[in-house]
Order: sequence, then C-alpha cells, then structure tokens
Amino acid sequence: MTSRRVFLKSGAMAMVTMGFAPSFLARTASAAGTGKKLLITIFQRGAVDGLNMVVPYGEADYYRARPSIAIARPGTAEGAIDLNGFFGLHPRMSAFKPLWDRGDLAIVHASGSHDTTRSHFDAQDYMESATPGVKSTRDGWLNRYLQTAADAHDAAVGQGRNPLRAVALTSQMPRTLQGVAPALAIGNTADFAVADMGARTSFEGIYQAAQDQSLHGTAGEAFDAMRALARQTAAPYRPANGAVYPRSPFGQALQEIARLAKSDVGLEVAFAESTQWDHHVNQGAATGQMANRLDDFSRGIAALAQDLGERMADTVILTMSEFGRAVAENGSRGTDHGHGNAMFAIGGSVKGREVYGRWPGLKADQRFEGRDLAVTTDFRDVFSEVVVKHLGASTATAAEVFPGYQVKAPAFRGILRM
Repeated sequence: MTSRRVFLKSGAMAMVTMGFAPSFLARTASAAGTGKKLLITIFQRGAVDGLNMVVPYGEADYYRARPSIAIARPGTAEGAIDLNGFFGLHPRMSAFKPLWDRGDLAIVHASGSHDTTRSHFDAQDYMESATPGVKSTRDGWLNRYLQTAADAHDAAVGQGRNPLRAVALTSQMPRTLQGVAPALAIGNTADFAVADMGARTSFEGIYQAAQDQSLHGTAGEAFDAMRALARQTAAPYRPANGAVYPRSPFGQALQEIARLAKSDVGLEVAFAESTQWDHHVNQGAATGQMANRLDDFSRGIAALAQDLGERMADTVILTMSEFGRAVAENGSRGTDHGHGNAMFAIGGSVKGREVYGRWPGLKADQRFEGRDLAVTTDFRDVFSEVVVKHLGASTATAAEVFPGYQVKAPAFRGILRM
C-alpha cells in the first residue's frame, strides 16, 4: 500500500500546502541558477561520540580516559587523520579529508546545548526546536525560519506557498520541520508518483470530498503539481562528477536530496538523519560499531558534495547530534551520555580548514560535572550564523527563529563568509 506520509503534515490529515498553482514548478525552475541558497541539515541521532569522531589527539588526558577505545595518534597504525597538529579525524572518515584540504569543511568542537539533560528524547527535542529546557515549543527552528522567510520567498519567485521548499528524507516529519509552514517528509522522490492508480484516486477523492471548502479549489492542482514532479524525476538517477553514494538508507537519502536539488523545484531546506550512534557497549576504536557508522556518514556526505558540484557554492551542509559522550570509557568498552560534541559545516561559503570554538580541555577539573566535554559554543550560535550569513535573514528575523535567545553577530564563530 502506498504510504500516506506524502500527504501528511505533523501527523494530521492535511494537504502539505494550500493554494499553490500547478505552474509553480515552471516558476521555480525559472528562478533556478540565480544563486538561491540551500541548507541541508543532518542529525546524528543517538548522540555520536564527538571525541572519537574529531579526535583531540594532542590532549594526553584523552588517552588516559580511554585505554581501549581511543584513536591512535596520526602516523601510527590506524591512527587519526591529522587536521591541524592537535585534532584529527577518525581514520574511517578519510572521505572528509579532501573537503578539509580544499577549505570546504569546518568543525565546531565543544558545541551543544547548555541544558544538562542526558535524555535522548529531551535533548533531540530541545535541539530541533532550538529552545533548550522548554518543552512547550510547538514548532521546529527550520519551520520557524520558513515562516519568517515566506513573504520574501514568495515575492522573489512569484509563487504561493511552495511545499517543496522544505523536504525531509525521513519516514515521519522531523521535529525541526514541524509547524505551520508547508513541508514534506518522504522516503524518496518516487513517493510523489503515487504510482498505484487506485491509491491515487482514493487520495484525490478524499480531498475533493473534504468538508474544508479551502481544499476544493486546490486539491486537484496540488496533485497535478506532484505528478509533474514525478515526471521530472522519473528517469533513473545518475550522480554527477563520479560521486558514489553508500547503499545504506542514509546514503540513499542524501542521493534523493541531490536529485531534488538538481530538479530546480524550489528546494531551500533539506533534512536527513543518520541513526544508531548510542554506543554504550563495545563501541570500538579504529574498527567496530562506531567506525562503520562514521564510514557510512562521511562517505555519504562527501558523495553529496561531489554530486552537487558547482551547486555547493550556494549550499551549506550542517551536521548535529543531541549531545556528546562521557570523556572516560565505561566498563563495557563503550561511552555513556555526555555533554559537548562536534558539528561539521561544509560548503562553498564555509571558512574551512579550521576547528572553531574554545577548547575547554579534558582534565578532570575542566570537564562538565567532572565527566564530560564542556560546551563552549551554544549550538544556536551556529544555527543562527547559518540563518543570517547563508540564508540571508536579518538578526531581527533570526531572533524570531530562536525565541528566548539573544542572536548577536559577536557570538557567531565566523564559520561562514557573508
């Protein structure tokens, strides 16, 4: 059975958009090639161990705290990939090294939320809503950006509320895109086709028969637009520039994002997630569970950047995870829930070859609560810098995207050029 998720938003039976004309694809296509910005956000769910992902090999206490899972220093067997004489990448992240060398990759270490929770559910909610400690926030930060930018966007492309501005390659709408602005959560672009005629007729019948009169004039046009998109993406996809995506669900999700980006349908925000980062037991070091996840993660993102090619000049890929892991390994050769973590930013406007943020150190008296990497960069300073410098919002507008937080340029880490 064809999934209903193509037509659902925030769990309610509602059209993903109201009132866009079937010609919106032509209008968005005509706006292509004008330097339109794209933000691709990637969530590492489960709390990745940032200390083994971006290794502080210059810190002696790192090795004292992790006798069996530490990544060896560069120049040794299965050692870290040196970045700057102090930090290195996990050896299974070699796909990121060319991005670093070209200056397209930046890292923000010791970043995260100042909220003290070690609950996955709460920490993910706080990061996706961008309101740490506040559980009552109704919408996600990316949806709030779409809301604040809607008027300017519509005026620029001469169209109504385009549902293809924001797409999540996930089975359910992520918290970060929930809200009143239109967004789609799809498994892949084939879902737009609703290929089974009976299912498609049934869906269209639902909207034509809807009691809500606002649907009557737009439902048919919405389905026309979706069919047009299906025709546009019907041919087998061939990545450009020799890019090869992992065959994993994560790799294929990133490939679908590239397909949508290159279809010129008005995509402005895309979301994907990489899962299974909660390694309490047998985490491994240069090999093992985490190493395999990092291989998939880095190869997928590197393929996406390679596939997008010149479009990366107007694209930023931003990664995040709800919190980090404890500095010391546990008795099961894993790591428990921690605090500070590392984020990656990749793109043409990124001021790369730099690890940003103040490094707090890993000595016992330097750790958060005596056990974790301390947070020295609030994740909202990174998010808001992207919203202002990459997506072009004013600081006043960004303040609406991050309620309760003072958005100020001096707090930006300087990871992006204007």
